Amino acid sequence: MSDTSASPAPLSDDDLRETLDLLATAVASISDRVDDQTRVLDRVNKTATEARSAAFAAQKQTDPEHYGEIVGVTIDGRIGDTLDRVGQMAGDLLRASNHTQEVLGKAEDARSDTMRQLWEREQKLDRFKSRLPWFGLGAVILALVLTVTLPRFLASNASMCAVLGASWTTTTTGVDACVYYQR
Repeated sequence: MSDTSASPAPLSDDDLRETLDLLATAVASISDRVDDQTRVLDRVNKTATEARSAAFAAQKQTDPEHYGEIVGVTIDGRIGDTLDRVGQMAGDLLRASNHTQEVLGKAEDARSDTMRQLWEREQKLDRFKSRLPWFGLGAVILALVLTVTLPRFLASNASMCAVLGASWTTTTTGVDACVYYQR
C-alpha cells in the first residue's frame, strides 16, 4: 500500500457553488445559534450578577455585626435620651429611698423614746396609785391632828388671836388666853 492517499476528484463549478451555498447556510445557521446562545448567556450572566448582588445584600443584611450596629444606632438615636432620663429617675428614686429610710429610722427611734417615756410615766403612776391609800390615811390623820392642835396653836399668840376674831386677855390666875365673846 502506498502512503500517499488519493486526492478526491475535483468538483464542478455547480457542485462547488452548491457546496459553498450549503457552507454559507451552515455558517449563517451556526452564527444565528451562536448569537442566540450569546443572548442566553448574557441573560444568564445578568441574572447571575443580580443574584450575586442580592446575595451580597442579603449577606450584609443578615450579618449580625452589621445588624447590631444598626440596632445600636437606632437605640442611641431614638431611646438614648429616654434611657438617660430613666437612669436619672432611678438615681433620684434611690436617693429618695435612702432619705426615707433615714427618716423612718429617726421616727422609729423617736417612737421608741416616746414608748420608753410613756412606760416610765406609767410605772410612776402605778407607784403613786399603790401609795395613794397611804397618802389618804396620812391626810386624814393630819386633818385630825390639825383639828385638835391648830386652834390651840393659833390661840397661843396675841396677833393670831386677833386674826381669829377673838380677844387676848389675861385671866384672874394670870394666864394669857384667847377668848371669844358672844355679842
